[in-house]
Amino acid sequence: MSEALKKIQNDIEPLRQQIINHQVYSVINDLEDLRIFMQYHVYAVWDFMSLLKSLQINLTCTSIPWFPVGTANTRYLINEIVAGEESDIDSKGERKSHFEMYLEAMDQCGADTTEIQNFLTALKSGQTFNEAYQAAGTPAEAKNFVNFTFEIIESNAAHLQASTFTFGREDLIPNMFLTIVNDLNKKFPDQISLFKYYLDRHIEVDGDHHSHLSLEMTEALCSNNEDYWKAAELATITSLERRIELWDGAYNRILSK
Repeated sequence: MSEALKKIQNDIEPLRQQIINHQVYSVINDLEDLRIFMQYHVYAVWDFMSLLKSLQINLTCTSIPWFPVGTANTRYLINEIVAGEESDIDSKGERKSHFEMYLEAMDQCGADTTEIQNFLTALKSGQTFNEAYQAAGTPAEAKNFVNFTFEIIESNAAHLQASTFTFGREDLIPNMFLTIVNDLNKKFPDQISLFKYYLDRHIEVDGDHHSHLSLEMTEALCSNNEDYWKAAELATITSLERRIELWDGAYNRILSK
């Protein structure tokens, strides 16, 4: 691992620890608490795919006629990650995206998916993000989270997209949360099993193999450009701060139920 990658990892570690040790996990005591958490988290699961696809658009050829873009190694890295995220295997052995798995887990758990579905329906119909937020009643913290993701996407800067993808999204599920979900699954196996599968699959695929691929991709895109590395770290820091705000929103909502 390069010194530049190590620097980012060291500099963002305090923010990562804030997320991993966030107080929201301590207040998830029953199914109702988990449902609220999922209604916030689902926005991050959804816009993750848009961030990933923006990288694929920038690093590969997605238009016709086809021409080779960038290096074959980078193309391989992003295409392998996309294949895993967009068409993984669910608990029944069927191909689904991780977002579709998450929606099914929400349905099984009894979490209301009306808000996120209304949001997506509004976007599909051509409405702006602000109009979609209003139509869905999206919480402010989720709005800020998604808005920043799309600022990075619309920057069209692959090194920023890669850094926020790599450092702002991977390896942020703490053991504490896994223990809570495992305990709830023992009590309510017919309502938590799909969410448990989603988390287990996320850790198996994203937290190990994909994290190594994304580190390699970020290093290749920033290369020896010092300005790119500085900008990548700043973008990563903001991404993690938005995640903390999202968790704050879920925490406050659970407390006020």
